[in-house]
Amino acid sequence: MQKALLALTMGDPAGVGPEIVARACLHPQVQALSLPLVVGHAEVLRRAVAALGTPVDVRVVEDVASERDAWDRDGIACLHVGSDDVLAAPPARVDARCGRAAYDSVVAATRLALHGDVDGIVTAPLNKEALAAASVTYPGHTELLADLCGVDEFAMMLYLGPGDRVRGPHGLGVAHVTLHMALADVFARLDTAAVAEKIRLCHDAMRRFGAARPRIGVAALNPHAGEQGLFGDEEQRVIAPAVRLSSDEGIDVAGPFPADTLMVRAAAGEFDGVVAMYHDQGHIALKLLGMFDAVNVTLGLPIVRTSVAHGTAFDLVDGASSVGRTPVSITGMIAAVRAASLLARRASVGHGAPDTA
Repeated sequence: MQKALLALTMGDPAGVGPEIVARACLHPQVQALSLPLVVGHAEVLRRAVAALGTPVDVRVVEDVASERDAWDRDGIACLHVGSDDVLAAPPARVDARCGRAAYDSVVAATRLALHGDVDGIVTAPLNKEALAAASVTYPGHTELLADLCGVDEFAMMLYLGPGDRVRGPHGLGVAHVTLHMALADVFARLDTAAVAEKIRLCHDAMRRFGAARPRIGVAALNPHAGEQGLFGDEEQRVIAPAVRLSSDEGIDVAGPFPADTLMVRAAAGEFDGVVAMYHDQGHIALKLLGMFDAVNVTLGLPIVRTSVAHGTAFDLVDGASSVGRTPVSITGMIAAVRAASLLARRASVGHGAPDTA
């Protein structure tokens, strides 16, 4: 079976991204699953490798298409992208130069995937404040990727594979109706069409992860699912109609359920996917189950994209070396590579466009 050629971006150079990407590229599991290509500034990657004390060469790639058949060479392959300005930016600090470098690498990796030069992209965390400082107006990877790919229907999913914490045989995916916005704005942004769209995206995603007929549970917005209107009417007015519409389309979906107990039921294996109404409703629950094993998957794109589910972790970065004082876990990056490899492989054998990516 041919390995997936994956573009790995290093995220914000001031955070843990360069370290976890460098270590992941050298990890046997990643090498067994994929052909990793780092997309970013080559010197940032070299510094991360040197700080790890690993005698490995960073090999700059000129032509990605010609590299696929020559991946048995030594070293870490890197497509050099970005300005040298980033080399003067301090570690563990918000800096516009790092925000620009992170943005440039995502743009380059996405173009590779859209052109078919790579099979998918795996991203390390960026810093939203640094993006803003660089005059990049996107609030995060998800919205940026959707714009680069020209799609209007998309969602963020956090996915955790099956195991002791998630009993379902295909893992658990949590998709979000709203994402990076003030909580006060969520109520105005919810509508039946948006909820139904995310139900469909969640259903399609869990099919990609192996569920032949995914069972989708939809979270309520208000406490106790609104108690029949006592605590808000969004359940009856917005969410329940979306559930009925999706069910009429043949999706195995139920809800809205109180969010707290829904996540307990989903972790126990009753549901393959959950649709959360807002960012923290889904993130808190899934990250408690396994933050460093969870994977961020962008749904609705024509390309495969996964990411770690944690942030830049400036607090773990050593100001002298830009590599974590204590070893930073790379289980999330390995899980993201595993998920991207799986989704890319299933797309390549006739499962259609990878709209779960």
